[in-house]
Amino acid sequence: MRAEIIAIGTELTSGQNLDTNSPWLSQRLARMGISVHFHSTVGDDLTDQLAVLRQALERADLVILTGGLGPTQDDLTREALAKLAGVELVLHEPSLAAIRERFASRQRPMPERNQTQALFPRGSEPVPNALGTAPGIWMEIPRPSAADQRVLFIAVPGVPSEMKAMILELEPRLQARHGRGGQIIVERKLHCFGAGESAIEEKALDFTRRGHVPEVGITVSDAIVSFRIRASAASQAEAEAAIAPVEAALRQRLGDWLFGVDDEELHDVVGKLLLERQRTVAVAESLTGGLVCHLISRVPGVSASLMGGVVAYANEAKVALLGVPSEWILRHGAVSSQVAEAMAKGCRERFGTHLAVSTTGIAGPSGATAAKPVGMVYIGLSHPAGEQSWLVNWFGTRQEIQHRAAKSALNALRLHLLSDQP
Repeated sequence: MRAEIIAIGTELTSGQNLDTNSPWLSQRLARMGISVHFHSTVGDDLTDQLAVLRQALERADLVILTGGLGPTQDDLTREALAKLAGVELVLHEPSLAAIRERFASRQRPMPERNQTQALFPRGSEPVPNALGTAPGIWMEIPRPSAADQRVLFIAVPGVPSEMKAMILELEPRLQARHGRGGQIIVERKLHCFGAGESAIEEKALDFTRRGHVPEVGITVSDAIVSFRIRASAASQAEAEAAIAPVEAALRQRLGDWLFGVDDEELHDVVGKLLLERQRTVAVAESLTGGLVCHLISRVPGVSASLMGGVVAYANEAKVALLGVPSEWILRHGAVSSQVAEAMAKGCRERFGTHLAVSTTGIAGPSGATAAKPVGMVYIGLSHPAGEQSWLVNWFGTRQEIQHRAAKSALNALRLHLLSDQP
């Protein structure tokens, strides 16, 4: 079973938007034992789309297309599939009625152009869309080089929430047709923060070597170092059993660097720890401009722990809002351990929380000196036993430095919450 995923849209080929659908689809298909061999991206051009579809028709058994099902003139997926199969587009009245009803439920008239979303290649099957106006398409097309072989094409909207809901709805049917005919593929991801890729991989060189079974790969994304353990077996249980000893060994070796698994992010882990340990927190931010507070606030239920935050970007704000002694700023500079600790202390006192974390640094590209280069960041932490601070240095753009500084602050909170300190 060979699958191909085709992402459609000039916004993707031009670099304006990032294709997040294809990685998600690959992971879902792997769980069904369907191996994805190709990812393709094509713009809103009918000739180009036909070329890509014809190539997929010869080399894949299952093709999933995302995007191009909207009502505008550059939405060409349905037309491309019809031309590929050599059939005409026909109106599907039940789909048209469903689209009209969706507009009516919002008390809006349906634009005439939306009728095109109820057109389907003859012989295809509409796939209902519970979240949007664009139905999907389920269609089998004979392979030109082997007429007895039929390739399944599934077209779904490019909107991630709609795409995911439709694929999950189709999963039992897809699995019955294509899944579990061979090997099930299971992946486990382990995420680390606090050291560079080389230092972290040194703990696992025997696992990441070529040819290791199960396969262990390492990737880096915005200072997060991730190990991907990938196993294939005849069943889910067998694949998980192959992964388990490798995961256990990596957990033991990686220690405090390891913070989460699979889809967990640093803020998810910190939010969970705050709630589990019934700790409250406040945030004082300079260079991160509210990013730390924003990330923590994304965790469901964290209102029981996150009391608030202060963005004290200017030195005057650090003094007025957080009580940082002005003479400390004059003596040590705003980017210093003393100011980071004073920011955290002032924030904890004002909000009355168990903990407070602070950030101050130089995000660049200007404002640096020889002694304090771009990327220099101090993280402050205040807790009942006193204050602490850490110096970290990051490379990257202004935005990258801000995001990595925010992660450093979250990691300081995580490590404190995991310790025996109050």
